[in-house]
Amino acid sequence: MKLESGVAMRTIGLEEHFVTPELVGYGASSASIIQPEKWREASRRLLDLTGERLAEMDAAGLDTQVLSLNAPGIQAESDAATAVARAAAVNDLLASVVADHPGRFAGFAALPLQDPQAAAKELERAVSQLGLCGALVNAHTQGRYLDDPALRVVWERAEGLDVPLYLHPANGVGTPHVIEGHPELVGPMWSWGTETATHFLRLVFGGVLDDFPRAKVLLGHMGEGLPYMLWRLDSRWDYHHHHGVELALGRPSEYVRRNLYITTSGVCSAPPLLCALLALGADHILFGTDHPFEDMAAATAFLRTAPVSEADRAKIAHLNAERLLGL
Repeated sequence: MKLESGVAMRTIGLEEHFVTPELVGYGASSASIIQPEKWREASRRLLDLTGERLAEMDAAGLDTQVLSLNAPGIQAESDAATAVARAAAVNDLLASVVADHPGRFAGFAALPLQDPQAAAKELERAVSQLGLCGALVNAHTQGRYLDDPALRVVWERAEGLDVPLYLHPANGVGTPHVIEGHPELVGPMWSWGTETATHFLRLVFGGVLDDFPRAKVLLGHMGEGLPYMLWRLDSRWDYHHHHGVELALGRPSEYVRRNLYITTSGVCSAPPLLCALLALGADHILFGTDHPFEDMAAATAFLRTAPVSEADRAKIAHLNAERLLGL
């Protein structure tokens, strides 16, 4: 990505989706949310791993995409053994794409969370043997979220490997009553953001981040609204009935500032970026485009022109990703 000074700055995108022909069926729930012609185009581009995608990256000045399987991915599979086999296969494919294009791609593993022990083993294999740089989790897995005690083994492995888990949205188990009759509110425009922010708060209040204080969690879409809410979360927690929940750090915002990293994916707007900078600090913000659902060139243009210091721009563009993902 060229800056006004004419110097190229490495740019790494962390929310960059793909799908394989074998796994297309898992994405059917997303098809109902998106306008048919837009879904057809997105589906075509999800299947294109290195052709048009690399040309588009070059045109946009995006050096590296950290690839992840499109939502809900493997987590839509009801049979645990099938999930285990398919996760391993797609992670092998991802590792081969990364190996074939040095510097252009990295990858987040897909995990078969239907089988917690197998998911922890697959995360270990994906990072230690395949060279992937963490995992991406699409909301619930057959109704189970990442604060489920059975999934502590996955957090233990992620913390031990020092890799992040990226919490990504997908359709919920059911439709909240307040949304009933308003299907236009289901999906990335509204419900996915509130549900994904809630998923992170379940990790806080479910004790996951007390059990694993060095866990690193990524949220896209400028933090799914959480940077805006920190003062109120603390104020109301001080006031609220705790229902037997105690936080080792005392207040919810402490976990957001310690354990949460956010990406700019799908939000090309200066006001929320400036809020996030003030709330979380520049070391906790990374770049993403949300390809193919948003425009890559619009995202890199936003990063290039955002009203932030050059030091912070470099952190967001590549330095934080290099550190967090070991790139």
